[in-house]
Amino acid sequence: MARDSDSLYHRLFAHPLMVEALLREFVPESLAAGLDFAGLQRVNPKFHLRRRWARHREADVIWRLPTLSGNDIYLYLLIEFQSKSDWWMAVRTQVYQGLLWQQVIDEKQLQAGARLPPLLLVVLYNGARNWTAPIETRELITLPASSPLWPWQPQVRYYLLNMGAFPEENLARRAGLAALLFRLEQLHSPEGLAGLLTEVMSWFREHEEHEKLQELFIELVREAFADLGAEMPQTEGTLQMMKTNLSTLGKYWKQQWKAELLSEGHAEGRAEGHAEGKAEGKAEALVDLLTERFGTVSPSLCKKIHRARLGTVERWFKRAVAAPDVSSVFGRSR
Repeated sequence: MARDSDSLYHRLFAHPLMVEALLREFVPESLAAGLDFAGLQRVNPKFHLRRRWARHREADVIWRLPTLSGNDIYLYLLIEFQSKSDWWMAVRTQVYQGLLWQQVIDEKQLQAGARLPPLLLVVLYNGARNWTAPIETRELITLPASSPLWPWQPQVRYYLLNMGAFPEENLARRAGLAALLFRLEQLHSPEGLAGLLTEVMSWFREHEEHEKLQELFIELVREAFADLGAEMPQTEGTLQMMKTNLSTLGKYWKQQWKAELLSEGHAEGRAEGHAEGKAEGKAEALVDLLTERFGTVSPSLCKKIHRARLGTVERWFKRAVAAPDVSSVFGRSR
């Protein structure tokens, strides 16, 4: 799903239930074994760097997880949100690890002989392209493993979770909240998204106490609608209302297809003809969509639609999918 979603994801994984679901569902069981999820505590990172990419480290999602054994060993989880592959991610995680450990030393006033808490660095990747960067620093060092210097090279690695790499059938077999999040990140037809919404609504019906999480998932669904080319008004505030609009979205896609056929018919090999034909086709499709949703379209409104520019008609199209009435389609965007 193409978007600037760091803020939304940080809010999602600021919730302990999402962190637990992520670890239980997508991190190897051996890594999650022995952790006391009931004792999850959010850690406020206080380290800063001058480098541009490290200025906002305070926005990282870091958790402290005590172990079931009851000792004083803690695991810190760092989740990095990336939209494209970062070749130097292993170096970045090495820097974050050192800074976080230094913060622990300072805050706990650790003395000589004390031990540091173990770290698990997780990179949660939601980009469209495959992740190609090395996951450990030793893959970046120009030194053969047989070199006498090799034992003294830093060896840091992170755990990569590529959300787009999980097949749909694999995710569908998982019933947890993290799996539902991963599935929402993938592209769907209106029918496929409707089925997924049913599962999301079912989960929240069984967990009614998590209203804030449900609000965040509504934002995710709204963005899934945007990926399908539909503009979901902010007033559509429930998952059920969004699902109801998906039947209209299916018709919207058919109208788009019809518009493309009409534009090809009008083009007749001329660029200007193609543009005019596409605009006319979109206008006809919009009139059809409005008729399906709200009944007969007045002649004056039809005239307005046919006289509008292509970009304006396309904007009206997006609104028409979920607008509560005709006037909402043609009003100004808020």
